Amino acid sequence: MNLISFIGAIELGLVYSLLAFGTYISFRILNVADLTVDGSFVLGAAVSAVYVVNDKPAAGLVMAIAAGTIAGVVTAVLQTKAGIQPILSGILTMTGLYSVNLMVMDGKANIPLLNRTSIFTYAEAVYDGKAYKIFALLIIIALVFAILNWFFRTQLGLSIRAAGDNEDMCRASSIDTDFIKIVGFALSNGIVALSGALVAQMQQSADVNMGTGMVVISFASIIIGGVIIKNKTITLGLFSVIIGSVIYRFIIALILTTSFPPSYLKLISALVVITALSVPKIKRRRGISKLRKGRV
Repeated sequence: MNLISFIGAIELGLVYSLLAFGTYISFRILNVADLTVDGSFVLGAAVSAVYVVNDKPAAGLVMAIAAGTIAGVVTAVLQTKAGIQPILSGILTMTGLYSVNLMVMDGKANIPLLNRTSIFTYAEAVYDGKAYKIFALLIIIALVFAILNWFFRTQLGLSIRAAGDNEDMCRASSIDTDFIKIVGFALSNGIVALSGALVAQMQQSADVNMGTGMVVISFASIIIGGVIIKNKTITLGLFSVIIGSVIYRFIIALILTTSFPPSYLKLISALVVITALSVPKIKRRRGISKLRKGRV
């Protein structure tokens, strides 16, 4: 792996760690596999691209977060008020967002952002070096990390965590679990949309199909990070997501240096997730088997 590939893997790992942050909230904290991610990621990219075209890249990030938040609210309302199953509600929102994303992009499937001013243009002016994108991403990730770490220690944040652990107990404690879910999904998809916005500005294009497989990528990051770092606290959990995302990107980068065709990447991503999910259970089974043999 050469230096360019090394830097590229770190950049992608960092920018997609924000995607994993959002999925971590729904998957690990709320204990729901939210498939809205594939749609809200593109929504963030689309909104960001429109603002970049109008030379407002920073505003594009803010509005992308707002748009993603609305998408998360829609999914949560479908679950809590309409009584639709969590996975189905995510699929419905994701499906609807495809048309919404096209509307945001004025009916275009792709918006090129070459030679446009982005958030990374400002970073390049401040940080003189090849790693200026990493510099910008580290600042944004540190800010999001600090906000989430603080938020999930507040009363509302603790209520969200409690609802994910035991929803019935929360209801018995007079906590409005419907509101808690709405806040959780709104926060989750807002961060996912921020990731999409940054990816669009970093890769200088937004495509209506760029969200395909984002759920798998984010799950891979969360699971790999969880295997490496036992996330018993919210701080370690968020940190493990960053580590997992970067490692996942290094795995992909190493695979691309082999003879595997790029068309196999989605399959490889799925296999990485399957492996990461299977390893802990296989270890537990081996441990139980050893205990049984010891007793015999």
